[in-house]
This record gives sequence, structure tokens and C-alpha cells, in this order.
Amino acid sequence: MAEEKIIPIRPSAGTSWMSRMKDLYTAFHDKRDSLGLSNPGTVENISKEVTRDVFVTNQMFTGLRADITKAFSVAPMFQTSQGFSMGSQGLPPYTFMSSYGTPKLFLHGTVDNDGQLAGRANYRWTDSLVTKTQAQIAPGPGQSMVQIDHDYTGKDFSASVKALNPSMLEGGMTGIFIGSYMQSITPGLALGMEAIWQRQAMSMGPDSTVSYVAKYRGSDWIATAQLAAAGGLTTSYWRKIGEKVEVGAELQLQLQPGMGRGAMMGGRMQREGIASIGAKYDFRTASLRTQADSNGKLSVTLEKRLLQAQAIQVMFAGELDQLKQQAKVGLGVSIEVPNEDIMEQQEKALNSNMPPPPY
Repeated sequence: MAEEKIIPIRPSAGTSWMSRMKDLYTAFHDKRDSLGLSNPGTVENISKEVTRDVFVTNQMFTGLRADITKAFSVAPMFQTSQGFSMGSQGLPPYTFMSSYGTPKLFLHGTVDNDGQLAGRANYRWTDSLVTKTQAQIAPGPGQSMVQIDHDYTGKDFSASVKALNPSMLEGGMTGIFIGSYMQSITPGLALGMEAIWQRQAMSMGPDSTVSYVAKYRGSDWIATAQLAAAGGLTTSYWRKIGEKVEVGAELQLQLQPGMGRGAMMGGRMQREGIASIGAKYDFRTASLRTQADSNGKLSVTLEKRLLQAQAIQVMFAGELDQLKQQAKVGLGVSIEVPNEDIMEQQEKALNSNMPPPPY
């Protein structure tokens, strides 16, 4: 009986190449995990600790305003709000708002007395991927808009793609498109970039810009820098001095070609900039924010919560422009209609660790 020969099967070149790529990816992934990197946040919110938490920009208003909020349920979240204002430069006299939210869906609508309608719809596909849409319909020409965002939050990076007023009605792509990426390099350092491509109409040529960002996080401080291709530089610094005190500073510089002799052949650059510094102090039932900039503008806001249930909040805002010799004052009140059932639902939601809606 003839002896049978066993011929070994050698892996093909394609299988060997795929195996090496898989081993390389696994080694790279294990190396990233060993660094202990965390999510660095997004490029859009790179300096939110300064601009949103400390500075008074988002809290500033003028005239008189009152907000009344009524919550109907917590899980799912559903509430309505009515806003009234008088003598304000940026707020309509009357606004009605409604919000609905679940761990996967968030809906928000606003309509004012001028007929301007705005809506938001956010959906969380996974724990990492969220789609956000915004739409606004206004009676004035050129005020309506549509924006679509896709945000992905990884373990040590963030990526985002946005489209503002995208359209193909003119036979080509028009609108504004923004892509950004932020990656943690070390436990403290993160680098990123943002690219913008826009085209207002097919009769006009497209325009694109690229900016680069860096963020470093210490134990109780954060420093950021953003450099635009057009010559703009923005830096910020935030520090937590104590348990209730935060300070922040921001510097904005813009380099432009000089308009004098030789400007077209590399003349001297004109530098324009503004520096701002602010502080925030949290009392037991109040928050005080102050801000000053190099243009001689001083601003302050105070939010005071009243009653033990903290259902009433009084707001004061003041701004003094020393160069223009102008002063602005705002006074407001926010009332949340209390409901014992809603308070019980809030306590249960906190104890159940239910994720918040994708705001």
C-alpha cells in the first residue's frame, strides 16, 4: 500500500498581509489604552470653561425679562416655557418654548411674536454617535437656515461633521461645510484641526480655510490656543482657584496686511487684538460673574436663587462701556412652577442613573 504524503497548506500572501495588519492594529490599540488617554472634548467647545462658564457673554441681557417654566414629566422629560421681555435689544417681547427628551431623543421648539419659528431635533444612535439638526424659519429674507451635525465621541478623540444650508438646487453643491477632529496625545495634551469649505452660490467660487487647535489640561488649569490660516490667533487660560472661585482670560489677535506703501509686496502687518479677563464666584444660592476687556468694557451678572425649593431665580446684568460712554442694565426673574410629583420623579431619575437626553 502506497504511503500517502501530507502537503502542508501555506497561507497565501493576502492572508499573511491581513494578519500582519491585524497584529499591528492590535498592538497600536493596546499602546493607546496603556497611555490612559481621556476624551479631549470638541474643537467647537475648546475654550468653554472660559467663554461659557466664566465670561458673562451668554448671560448678558438688557431691559426687563421674565421666564415661566412648567414641567409636566421627567422620564420622558417634557416641559414648556414662556418668555417675556421689555426694552431688550436681542430678545423678542414674547417667546413660547417646548422641550421633550428621552435618553435617545431630544426635541425643542421655539416661536415668538414676530412669527419666527426655530426647532431642534437630536438623536443618539449609540453612546458615541449623535445626530443634531436645527432649523429656523423667519419672515425676513436670508434669515431662514438649516444645520445638520454628526458628532462622534471616542474614548480619546472627538470628530464632527456639520452642514449649514446645504443645497443642490443650483446644479451644484452650495452651503457651508465644517469638519473637525480632536485627539488626545498625552493625558494632558490634545491637538486638533478644523476645516471649513463654503460656497454661497454657483456663480461664486468656493472658499476654504483651515485652523489648528491645541489644549493642555493641568490639575486645576486649562490652556488653549487656536490658529487660523487667515492670521487669527486665539488663546485662553482657565484656572480653578478654590472650590467656589474660577478665573479665565482670553486673547484674540488678528494679523492683516498693512494698507500703506509696500503693502502689496509684503509690507508691515497690522495687528489688532482684544484681551479679556473674568472671574466667577459661586455662593450657596447665587453666582456672580465679572468681566473686563482691553476696550474699556466692564460687565457683571448676578444670579440669585430664592426660596428653599429654588423655584424662583432673580437675574441682574450690567455693562459699562467707558470708551463709548454707554451703560446697559438688565433685570430678570425666572419662575419654575413647583410640582411635588415632578420632584419625586427627579429624585428617582437621579437614583436610577438614567442618561440625559442628547442636548
